[in-house]
Amino acid sequence: MRLLKKNIVANFAGSIWQGLIYLAFVPLYIKFMGVESYGLVGVYITLQAMFLLLDMGLSVTLNREMARLSTLPDKEQEMQDLARSLEIIYWGISMFIGIALVMSAPFFSYYWVKTDQLSPRVIERAFRIMGVAMAFQWPVGLYSGGLMGLQKQVLLNIINCGVNTVRSIGAVLVLWLISPTIQAFFSWQVICSMTNTCLLAVFFWRQLAHLCQKARFNKHLLKGIWRFAAGMSGITILGTVLGQLDKVILSNMLSLEMFGYYTLASIVALSLYRFITPVFSAIYPKFTQLVSVSDVEGLKQLYHKSCQLVSVLILPVAIVVAMFSYHIMLLWTRNPVTADKTYLLVTLLISGTALNGLGYVPYALQCAYAWVKLGLYVNSLSVVLLVPITIFLTRHFGAVGGASVWVILNVGYFFIVTPLVHNHLLPHENRRWYWQDVGLPFAASFITALVGRLFLKPHTTTDLFAAVTYLGVILIAAILLAAFVTPTTRGWLLKQFIYRLHSEPKAENQ
Repeated sequence: MRLLKKNIVANFAGSIWQGLIYLAFVPLYIKFMGVESYGLVGVYITLQAMFLLLDMGLSVTLNREMARLSTLPDKEQEMQDLARSLEIIYWGISMFIGIALVMSAPFFSYYWVKTDQLSPRVIERAFRIMGVAMAFQWPVGLYSGGLMGLQKQVLLNIINCGVNTVRSIGAVLVLWLISPTIQAFFSWQVICSMTNTCLLAVFFWRQLAHLCQKARFNKHLLKGIWRFAAGMSGITILGTVLGQLDKVILSNMLSLEMFGYYTLASIVALSLYRFITPVFSAIYPKFTQLVSVSDVEGLKQLYHKSCQLVSVLILPVAIVVAMFSYHIMLLWTRNPVTADKTYLLVTLLISGTALNGLGYVPYALQCAYAWVKLGLYVNSLSVVLLVPITIFLTRHFGAVGGASVWVILNVGYFFIVTPLVHNHLLPHENRRWYWQDVGLPFAASFITALVGRLFLKPHTTTDLFAAVTYLGVILIAAILLAAFVTPTTRGWLLKQFIYRLHSEPKAENQ
């Protein structure tokens, strides 16, 4: 359990740091390149997510198998061989992605994106460089999955934090000192992606190299995991389509400038995952280990603690950002036009993302039990229904219509899918999840943010220091109140209070 806490802290610290670094430099990217060029960065992010379709569940499978095999005796050689087998497949996919994107650059530049200022030739060159960057970035997912399964999450976060800090700062320096163009931006991404992948590969294999003989490709091991990998592949493909559906359609139906604004709003909403993925990354291997030894009671306890922790981490942030979206965008970008074009998108997208984040721990439970059937059925039905809905709403309501689809999708997950997961895997835990794990922290966060919104004075938003202070106080109050009404975090807070209460007299006596 100590290792689990250590991993959660490391994942959380690393994720928050990387998110803050990226958010801090986005306004500078836009300042140097312009909103239209930043729209291409949004296309890059969307394509990177869409290419997860080709992951085929391999990174999640490696994570699960490393965690499972590490608890079993005499499985060292199998761990090495499985890692090598998946690595060879992954690098083959990586080469395919790079070649495909480079060759399809003319299609994207002349027929897909709609631009007012950038020439098609500039966009074509940017797409070619983008393809190389994506090819080198792709294997990061596999090596990260392996390190997480081996419980080396502190090491993983140190590497990723270092590389992404250099990535963000270096991008600004390149745009400032060398060339304020989208080509220069993506050229720097190529260098950073190569560095990131090489470092993760070296350190991942260093964890396995001492175990036994040289690793080799073993097709028999692949046969043993193909059912789980195939199921995860289906869920990954459909989940990626659902998560990127709005962006793919909007990148074609909106101008590149408007898509740039949508990307900006998406970045704010997606930053919520900085609070979610650290918990998921730490608990998924632990869930797998508990399932493998049939410790159901231990699994129930950890499950509810994890759900409550996620709720306390994301609900206060999401609700405060949703209620104060205009003020936050104005403070961040220092541009009233940008704030006006993005605040409603931020409210919709972060609301959908919060609902999606609440389903991450139930999803980890499904993966630990290798029960992927539900996800396949639900996501298949969602794709069939939401594609025409997205096109219709985008055509009639523009970017706001596209953002609304994300909310609709996750409302369905929250009220339909999660109860099905509980009924199948953890019977009689559904009411506790809605009331204790989610309901209490939601109510506390919502009431706090609503009171703060009602007492907000007009002059507060014009003063930078006053606005930041006011929003900071509201956010901290929402987090503390949510933590206090939630059993797991309340117990932790009381322990800390009692510990400090007893330690102060000792310090005085000394």
